[in-house]
Amino acid sequence: MFVRDRRLRWPIAATLEATVRNQRIRAVDRRAKYLLIRLETGTLIVHLGMSGSLRLAGAGTPIKAHDHWDLVLDSGMILRFHDPRRFGSLHFTAEDPEQHALLQKLAPEPLSDAFNGEYLYKATRKRAIAIKPLIMNSQIVVGVGNIYASEALFRAGVAPRRAARRISKDEADNLAKAIKAVLKAAIKIGGTTLRDYVNADGAPGYFRQKLCVYERAGQACRVCKAPVKQFTQGQRSTYWCAVCQR
Repeated sequence: MFVRDRRLRWPIAATLEATVRNQRIRAVDRRAKYLLIRLETGTLIVHLGMSGSLRLAGAGTPIKAHDHWDLVLDSGMILRFHDPRRFGSLHFTAEDPEQHALLQKLAPEPLSDAFNGEYLYKATRKRAIAIKPLIMNSQIVVGVGNIYASEALFRAGVAPRRAARRISKDEADNLAKAIKAVLKAAIKIGGTTLRDYVNADGAPGYFRQKLCVYERAGQACRVCKAPVKQFTQGQRSTYWCAVCQR
């Protein structure tokens, strides 16, 4: 491993190169937004941040600005981390990564059996917070970002400002199903490219063409034709249909 710049969201440990040298990669997993590269004696925990990316490059590939570290493979290929904003991170743990400080409080994965209507209904009880920021909270469910939260709430017919504790059991069930459906649909066509996102092959995601409300303020709702509305919620833009969502 070669580290060119340790100044990411958290400084990369000075001992990391020696720790991972000559180790075999046994598996690559994911937990929430963290990539887990499992080695013989531990796990590399990688977060891409807002602008980070990992690319396989051939030996001798010119180094660009913001190429912060390389993981050199036996094949001669290089796994290269690029991050203009340096909000990404790289850690190593010899213990169970699920017990690492960054992962131990994470909630269930949205596409797992553990996340369902019953779970979501229980999580909303006695919570005055609005439903949209609640489903974006990684201690409730991981991986539901701003785009997919707006889209799932639209599919479920739930207004984003509704207090979480006012969600009924049926609405919680519909919302959990909507979250799963939106994420599966987005995964199927490569995610959502709004500005600079590309997938692992460098291709844009095409789910933007399927968005019902997100970034469609003033346009006709795809269901009722009323204008889509927009407001700021928790410093993020929220899009919704006042007719379809209650």
